[in-house]
Amino acid sequence: MKWKKYTIETTTAAEDFMSPMLMELGIEGIEIEDNIPLTKEEQADMFIDFLPELPPDEGISHVSFYVEDDGSDQTALLKQVKRGLEELRATVEVGSGIISSSETEDLDWINNWKKYFSSFYIDDILIKPTWEELKEEDKDKFLIEIDPGISFGTGKHETTQLCIRQLLKYIRGTSAANPVCADPKVLDVGCGSGILSIVALKLGARAVVGTDLDADCMTSTHDNMIVNHLDPALGTFYVGNLIDDEELQQKVGTEEYDIVVANILAPVIIAMAPVIPARLKKGGYFITSGIIDFKEDEVKAAIEAAGLQVVEINHQGEWVNITARKM
Repeated sequence: MKWKKYTIETTTAAEDFMSPMLMELGIEGIEIEDNIPLTKEEQADMFIDFLPELPPDEGISHVSFYVEDDGSDQTALLKQVKRGLEELRATVEVGSGIISSSETEDLDWINNWKKYFSSFYIDDILIKPTWEELKEEDKDKFLIEIDPGISFGTGKHETTQLCIRQLLKYIRGTSAANPVCADPKVLDVGCGSGILSIVALKLGARAVVGTDLDADCMTSTHDNMIVNHLDPALGTFYVGNLIDDEELQQKVGTEEYDIVVANILAPVIIAMAPVIPARLKKGGYFITSGIIDFKEDEVKAAIEAAGLQVVEINHQGEWVNITARKM
């Protein structure tokens, strides 16, 4: 399969805003290239002694996105991208915004990213790609193994980490507090690779239900549950849009969940907020992220308008977690 590659010339200041904008347009294959020097922590994660010498960082970034080359006209999509770039100019310096195009093969971007995904910790949870050998000293660790395939969810992204830390706090508890929802039933909206469902089960959830728009996510989630030695019967997963699919809402159920977790995007969370209270038991929690910081107030307002009480807000980089409760 061939793909059209479109590359936006922009600034390093704008690159973190580009991915949410493109994802809101339904674009999932995104790549960022810049000359920002790696931190010591990033260098350590790459497990190499000598890094290639990069040109000076002049604040220029190239953000590429991929669209299947099926012969269809992409003019309308490119107009939407250009409109999104102009809207971002009110928030951040976008730079030239010039878009160039080329063609690429499937393997150019689906597999090459794997060399940048290595084992790492979120608190005491070790998250390891399935293709990496487990070190002897890590064999007694709290382990999650993940192969996202073409689904979202390695655990590296700040939004996933924010959600995982909330699941840790609410299901397992902390050194300072007992778990808020011991033995919960969890709904994972936008389950992707299944990483949040798997974390929830390994922390003690009695069952999970997941939904996603992409049928490929069902395969990724099932495979990752098997890799993590979880009984597939503990998870039920559906393809569909919980926002407006009444049949899916019925399948998922009403007032069944102690926790609903959604690591999606701000506009989707806003649209979804009205259907979340009906999924939760009284006293249940809605844990969400995927929210870029300048959308925080808008998402918070939508969650409160749906009748949930916001109980905490957490930040990591430019990303936000909002956790709310059904009173």
